[in-house]
Amino acid sequence: MPIEDIGQFIKELENAGELKRVKTQVDVNLEIAEILKRIMYANGPAVLFEDVKGYDMPVLGNAFGSIKRLEIGLQTSDFTEIGQRIVDMTKMEIPSGFLNKIKKLPELSKMGEIFPKLENSGPVTEVINDSPSFDKIPILKTWPKDAGKFITFGLVATKHPETGVRNLGVYRMQILDATHALMHWQKHKRGAHHHDIAKEKGKKIEVAIIIGGDPATVFSAVAPVPEGLDKYLFAGISRKKGIKIVKCKTIDLEVPANAEMVLEGYVDPTDIRDEGPFGDHTGYYTPKEPYPTFTLTGIMQRKKPIYLTTIVGKPILEDSFIGKVIERSFLPLIRMFQPEVVDFAMPAAGWFQGIAIISIKKMYPGQAKKVMMGLWGLGQLALTKIFVVVDADVNVHDMNDVIWAVTTRADAARDTIIIDNTPTDTLDPASSRVNLGSKLGIDATQKTKEEGYEREIQELVKTDDATKELVDSKWSKYGL
Repeated sequence: MPIEDIGQFIKELENAGELKRVKTQVDVNLEIAEILKRIMYANGPAVLFEDVKGYDMPVLGNAFGSIKRLEIGLQTSDFTEIGQRIVDMTKMEIPSGFLNKIKKLPELSKMGEIFPKLENSGPVTEVINDSPSFDKIPILKTWPKDAGKFITFGLVATKHPETGVRNLGVYRMQILDATHALMHWQKHKRGAHHHDIAKEKGKKIEVAIIIGGDPATVFSAVAPVPEGLDKYLFAGISRKKGIKIVKCKTIDLEVPANAEMVLEGYVDPTDIRDEGPFGDHTGYYTPKEPYPTFTLTGIMQRKKPIYLTTIVGKPILEDSFIGKVIERSFLPLIRMFQPEVVDFAMPAAGWFQGIAIISIKKMYPGQAKKVMMGLWGLGQLALTKIFVVVDADVNVHDMNDVIWAVTTRADAARDTIIIDNTPTDTLDPASSRVNLGSKLGIDATQKTKEEGYEREIQELVKTDDATKELVDSKWSKYGL
């Protein structure tokens, strides 16, 4: 059965020895963040801070900071299953004849089970705050030169102003005062797209900030799902059971009924202010930039909510593990668009958008470049700055193997491509201009005569089968 909320997740983590409770009083001003940074860099446990100075709300950090904790949260050890379910749904045909309908009923009923279910109330509606304020929430200041306190793990809910498709994204929010914050949704993100559509219509956009929730919904907010796929539906796909949702009180949005807290409000496109600096997951402070203002209009919460947060900085921190699950989950979708792809990896040190390694089953000349072009045109992969394509015999998760392939199968002049003036991640500290930079592609596959390789292809060094079988049969006798 899927985990339903943060409270249940904490119990599961504790039972598995994956959570520690801190009863010593701690401060939201830098102290909690410094503790979490040290724990994360040491591959330590999730931490529940039970005594937060000035607040009666505990703080949970590093909840998703290991593959084991993500396996517990998402109730699976094979994350590719999640993406495969989406692929299977795209292949499912709705039956036309009566007999076919009867045959397909089990499959169709399973599909119905993953859709969100609207409820009249839920745990998050236990307390309705008539005078909402950020001041009562233990929001952290992470780095010394941060512009202030930032919400770092709020699931930002918006609705497409024209289609009504719901989205969740994780965008940091700088707190300005008791009822105002800055919404750092970058140009390429879906929340920003919804905002731009509303702006063109001369309207404000309603927004809900969800704190906590079941692990699948938290994961869904981070995941770059295909355009047009409702994030609440994706949460149901991830957990194989639909989530329960409730209506907000001051805005027309639905939110997870099992959340810890929901901050309701709107973003005004005419109220633009400087946001930042903020120590981000590139390991650098992002400088001040103009972003729109969020105005708080209401708060729904549990009677005893838990504040879920995360810390970002130079990799490898908690977000790197979530990125690994995204990488695994979306491999089936990548294969759907590029069938020759064998495996795919985004090394954690590359902060998601920095570099990706792709292995392919090569069948014709120029295929590696074809795959690069296709992936650069696919959703958020458009922001990835470096692609390295290798043959199927190379392990994309072993950087030693990848470096070996690059140095033995790629010629700098022949096998690298640079494309200038392309979209780049807003946070990329290397690009000359914000949101615009260049791409590097490295074809580290074995070249053929059709690709102009004039030399004889050298033979790989391998053990012969007879010797391998001999040593295998005597291995236990060697005493090694």
